[in-house]
Amino acid sequence: QVQLVESGGGSVQAGGSLRLSCAASGYTRSRYCLAWSRQAPGKEREGVATIDHDGKISYSDSVKGRFTISQDNAKNTLYLTMNNLKPEDTAMYYCAADSADFCGEHATNARFMGYWGQGTQVTVSS
Repeated sequence: QVQLVESGGGSVQAGGSLRLSCAASGYTRSRYCLAWSRQAPGKEREGVATIDHDGKISYSDSVKGRFTISQDNAKNTLYLTMNNLKPEDTAMYYCAADSADFCGEHATNARFMGYWGQGTQVTVSS
């Protein structure tokens, strides 16, 4: 059973930083994709960043250069380090897991992944 539990959200001012964590377990370790997606009120869910079993990483254009996805396999934890946050980054952030087929350029397909956490809220004020 796949379990994903996010933490680390909060409220920050524009230009600030946050690090999100996702305790991940139960997913297939041989060929996987782990991802962060976000959804703002009234908007569709958007893939933000992905990392696969080979460590290949992709970012959406909106966060590239500001956000960093990483994983600690020993701790079964996925991270999203967010720097230079902007008000438009305000959203509920979700951790996701599925097969490696969902990892790809610009994290476009991350929003279609099958397993999701409950989300953690990030609010950036101007």
